[in-house]
Amino acid sequence: MIRCYLEFEKPIEELELKIEELKRLSDGKDIDISGEIKRLEKKVKELRSDIFSTLTPWQKTLVARHPDRPYTLDYINLITNDFIELHGDRKFSNDPSIVGGLAKIKDLPVMIIGHQKGRGTKERIYRNFGQPHPEGYRKALRLMELAERFKKPVITFIDTPGAYPGISAEERGQAEAIAVNLMEMSRLRVPIISVVIGEGGSGGALAIGVADRLFMLEHSIYSVISPEGCAAILWKKDGDIGIEDFPRAASALRLTAQDLLSFKIIDDIIPEPLGGAHRDPKGMAEKISDYILKSIEELKAKTPGKLIEERYRRLRRIGSFKEESASALS
Repeated sequence: MIRCYLEFEKPIEELELKIEELKRLSDGKDIDISGEIKRLEKKVKELRSDIFSTLTPWQKTLVARHPDRPYTLDYINLITNDFIELHGDRKFSNDPSIVGGLAKIKDLPVMIIGHQKGRGTKERIYRNFGQPHPEGYRKALRLMELAERFKKPVITFIDTPGAYPGISAEERGQAEAIAVNLMEMSRLRVPIISVVIGEGGSGGALAIGVADRLFMLEHSIYSVISPEGCAAILWKKDGDIGIEDFPRAASALRLTAQDLLSFKIIDDIIPEPLGGAHRDPKGMAEKISDYILKSIEELKAKTPGKLIEERYRRLRRIGSFKEESASALS
């Protein structure tokens, strides 16, 4: 398997390539270099632990976008059975950048919905790089209303750079589709659990993120705008922006899971395997499944009215303000 390494992972890449070379040299030959291999494997583990324990917000952004990172359909295949994908918004078309359908998580029936970026150039173009059109959000809403009708919990996986900003999307009511989702999700009469599995970008993420429980994977990000977009707005000079501004913007945006937990915007952080979710997709999926099932167990005893009331209070608690006297403002 060909692995993709990020720039800050180059020291790890060098050691792992050396380990693979040693294994090839000893394969089928009367050479015992197992001790050297074990020593290097231990060194890799220690190095990876050091690197990933001190990631900057920009480095976390790169991990959240890692091309090998599991996407919604990967997690659906790993944690559910009997998945039946449902298509179309019954108004315009089917949007492949949002997938969803009925499934079972350990025999518990749920409606599961999420962004799908696609793997490889051809599929990414088909999925529009995980940037939904209005019909994608209307499909998601249709599935959530179906879940409400049959009293099934709703699970959403968030992983998008944002809603598609093209003219065609605006012509078909992109802003209206997102706004309607926010309104309808806020009063849905079944439990909603949302998990940010990669990047959560602006309204494109919020449109399926109004939930009773909101979790983020350890190296995921959630922000009103991407670091690149932020840098372009704040520091663009002579029609260009410098790549050195991206880390600066990422730090200013406070977009990491750790930041959002400290702001009480999310409920908890789901730990990732050492090196990121792509290093152990199956183990990551099991952790996500545990968090989902625990949350549903906590929420299922609540009446629909209680669910909506607590969801409203949870959302109203987000954010803070500070009053200033008239003299301080003058």
